[in-house]
Amino acid sequence: MPKKKSKRKWSQDVTDRSDAMDLKEGVFKHRSAKKIADSLKVSAEQSNRRKASPFQAAMSMLSFSINRAGRQLSKSKLVTLDRAKDELRKDFGKKPRQ
Repeated sequence: MPKKKSKRKWSQDVTDRSDAMDLKEGVFKHRSAKKIADSLKVSAEQSNRRKASPFQAAMSMLSFSINRAGRQLSKSKLVTLDRAKDELRKDFGKKPRQ
């Protein structure tokens, strides 16, 4: 018998069950890059489930979200999430990329 395809994406399982960190619901739906970065920073600092530093955990979650959305991500949302990376760097006292 052919294998049944799951309706859920593996990336959703990673988001739901990962030990990366706990995120507030809808964090990536904000229109403001600053709000996204601030929420990720708070989640990363408060989480006991992360394995890396708060900065690395927050940046990884943001990159994961961008990569998993792929082509379905609108250009404006991609720009917002890229700006959120820069905001996250600022929030953690890192240099923004050039």
